[in-house]
Amino acid sequence: MKNILLAADGSVHAVNATEEIVKLSKGFPDVHVTVISVIDSSESKSAALDLKSNKDLLHMRRLKKMEDTLNKLEKAKIEYQVELLHGDPGPSIIKYASEHEIDLLVLGSRGLNSLQEMVMGSVSHKIVKQVACPVLVVK
Repeated sequence: MKNILLAADGSVHAVNATEEIVKLSKGFPDVHVTVISVIDSSESKSAALDLKSNKDLLHMRRLKKMEDTLNKLEKAKIEYQVELLHGDPGPSIIKYASEHEIDLLVLGSRGLNSLQEMVMGSVSHKIVKQVACPVLVVK
């Protein structure tokens, strides 16, 4: 296992998923993690306006939310890169995973947007059903 895709949004569950990657990395010293975070501009009008007016500010805010995740990877000396995408989280993560050579997709069981999850169904559930690579869902 070399390429791990970590879906992260700054939630506690995403941080827990990062901790599982740290544990896994001990058995796979050459692991590389791509931390993917999807900024869902449909969440609010302000996010959509921010995207149009200042994409960099929106990216900085998301990176700040993911600070714990990135710190855990750095502390464990795990090589990583960050990809910030815009769109609907489920389909964006599925598309990214299908377009790249991913050995394992790791994600938290719940994200930051619990209202959307309640109304539309779990993002993690949709991803597990549709993505082609192995998936580890962490509580």
